[in-house]
Formats: sequence, structure tokens, C-alpha cells
Amino acid sequence: MASTYLTRTAGTGSRRKFTTSLWVKRSKVGSPKQDLIAYNKSPNYNIEIQFQADDTFRFYSYNNSSTTVDLITNRKFRDVNGWYHIVLAVDTEQAVEANRFKIYINGVQETSFSTADYPSLNEDLQISHGETIAIGAWATSGDYFDGYMSYVIFIDGTQYAASDFGETDSNGVWTIKTSPSVTYGTNGFFILKNGNSVTDQSGNGNNFTVAAGTLTDDKDSPSNVFNTYNQLTIIGADPTLSNGGTTVSSTTGNHWRTTNSNIGMSSGKYYWETKFGTISGGNYCRNGVVSENLIGTQTTSVFVGNYAYGIDWYGDKLVNSTLTAYTTVATGDIFMFALDLDNNFIYGGRNGTWIGSGDPTSGASGTNALSAVQSGQTYFVSASVYQSSQDTNFGNGYFGTTAISSAGTNASNNGVFEYDVPTGYTALCTKGLNE
Repeated sequence: MASTYLTRTAGTGSRRKFTTSLWVKRSKVGSPKQDLIAYNKSPNYNIEIQFQADDTFRFYSYNNSSTTVDLITNRKFRDVNGWYHIVLAVDTEQAVEANRFKIYINGVQETSFSTADYPSLNEDLQISHGETIAIGAWATSGDYFDGYMSYVIFIDGTQYAASDFGETDSNGVWTIKTSPSVTYGTNGFFILKNGNSVTDQSGNGNNFTVAAGTLTDDKDSPSNVFNTYNQLTIIGADPTLSNGGTTVSSTTGNHWRTTNSNIGMSSGKYYWETKFGTISGGNYCRNGVVSENLIGTQTTSVFVGNYAYGIDWYGDKLVNSTLTAYTTVATGDIFMFALDLDNNFIYGGRNGTWIGSGDPTSGASGTNALSAVQSGQTYFVSASVYQSSQDTNFGNGYFGTTAISSAGTNASNNGVFEYDVPTGYTALCTKGLNE
């Protein structure tokens, strides 16, 4: 969401019993703090649900210059690949203090807190009494959440458990219940259920509006996690990741800035697209793959392709530090990548045409492949920028915040791309890995 947030004004309802359930995927960790949901009646009456600058999770309620609830986990939440399911279950009429406010993350109740100030018995919290609700930021903008949100639910008048919204599958993985059996209450709502709809699905008509930014309909979801770039593998002070970890940019020259993908590939066939920013004037973008054993050894003086088992392409081809002139490029070109790890080849294309008449479906013959890749390696997509930017579509259907102009064919049905996905290839996502 980054600079996007949603808002509505609440009606009146229960201020003692409520439940919030939402799924989130982080793209940025660390400073600054990021608000998931905020409630604001005035400067002295508010609630914040947030990841703090140190990546702990916090619920904070402030009433007439006095703190009524403050719960801060000891646990830190730094996963930028998987989704977190967060449930806040509140009933201040409970006799036992710890039962008045429960926090569940991925089905497990948090019990270890650095700060544990529970609400008083029968406390009226700053909720459901005409306050401004903001999702994705502080109530008047700022402290933006950077990442993805889905299935955002508020229950007015009932304290539910995490098991009402999720369940453990046969593999021990906490999974989503897409149609929970709950009573929403007067001020209850259910948004972001299918795509980027802010229309309330609870039946109450408690719709939200987009107050700022662009709300995109990303295909990344709790049931199918798509690849993004990983902030924790950034080399140097830059690059900056944005748009849910799919845009890589650098405004600083002097050396290359590199980051790598969250999901690795050791077998199978995968497709992705990258739209490059400025190419001329000494400002460059590069995209390709790098083997797992090199992540963590990269430096700011080199870029993808400048390593053994590193391959990139931005017009020229760079394989294991050997440069070959290939084709000219222009700002705004869309580059296509097809990685065949069953036959160990990588193919490159530009604006819908495979370079050199490459044929990603040629199998063992590797017809006009961009290069061979090493067998027995786990590869990650790698992006390098030099005072420039690039937007990668891993199947979300967007380059940055701009939707693709037309969808190509895709037999796997995993993701949406600008151009046709070669037969036998899929998006780099959890469902794609399991095909």
C-alpha cells in the first residue's frame, strides 16, 4: 500500500466487545512504524494497530490523554515473503484481565509482551462511536503500511477466536477461511475480500473509500503467495523497494544497488517480466538470476551477472562476468524472462518477441537460449539499479501501480502478464512451485 490508505466514519456500537481479523504481507521492515488500522476521534482519543520501528506488534488505545490499553509483543515480525493472519479479540467485561484482550498471529495467541497494560474491567475503548477509521495508515495519513492486505474484517459486539477466521491444514499450515461464519454487528465490515474492492461484504453497507494513493488488485494472496524482492538482501544503502516489493529504484549514483527475490527455484519452469526505467545517460537497470550460494557475498561494486552462476540481460548479455552485445534497448521496454530449470536454460525477450528467435518450449535442445544455467543450483531473481528504477511483474498484473495494457495467454492460470507465457511455464508463486 505504501502511500495508500482507506477510510470511513464509524457509527455507534459496542465499545467493550469487538474482533478484528486481517491478513497482511509486509514488504518493508524496520523504521518507521507502520499502522495497519487506526481509529481517531480527536488528538486525545485514538487507537493504533501497528508494526513498530523495531518490528514488534503493538495495540495502543489512548483516552482523554490517558493510556487505556498498551500491548507490545516481545516477538518481532520480519517475514517479507509469507502472510501474517492477525486477530484482535476484545471483551472488557471478562473478569480475568488477560481474557479481555487477546492477540493471535497465525492462529497462535501471543502471551509474551514487553508492555502488557490490559483494559480495565468494563472499559469503554475508543471504537464504534463516530471515530475516523483508517486502514493502511494513521487516521490523517502518515505511518503508512508498506505491503499487502486482504480479508479485513471488523466484528461489532462479539469476541471471536482466531479459529473462526482460519484453520490448520493437513500440512500444519495456518490457512484462511474465506467465508467465516460470524455475526458482524451494526458497525461490522468485511472488505478486500475479492481483489481491491472496498465495498463492505458483511451486508451492512459499511463501505470504505480510497483516501490517498492507488489501491491495486494484486494477485498475491494468503492462498497463493507471489514472489517479491527481499529488503533483507539489499546490498548497500539503496535500492529502495516499493509497490509491495516489486519496484526497485536508486537515486544515488557511484555504484550499483542490488536486491534478490524471496522465492528460490531449483526445478521447474518460470516466467516473469520487468519494465526498465531510464537506460541512457549512464543510468542502468539489470535483471536476471543469481545462485543461492552467492547471496550474502555480493558487494556494491558489482551487479547480477558479474558473478559465477550469475546471468543478466538489459540489452547486452552478461553471463558469469562475460559481456556479449545483444540488442539495443529503450526506456519503457518490457523484458521477458523464461527460466527452464528442468533443462537448465534461460531465455530473454523484449516487448513480446524472444531475442534471437529463442524458443523456451524447445526443452533439452535449448533453441537460441540466452544462456545455459548450472544444474544443481537454486536460483533467485536478482535486480540491479544504478541511479534508475525497474518494475517487475511476477504475475500480479502490474508494473508498479500501472496495470498491464492487455493480458497474454497463460495456461497455468497463475498470475497475469503482459505477454503470452510459454507453454509449460508458470509464475513464481507458491502454487507455481507445487505444479
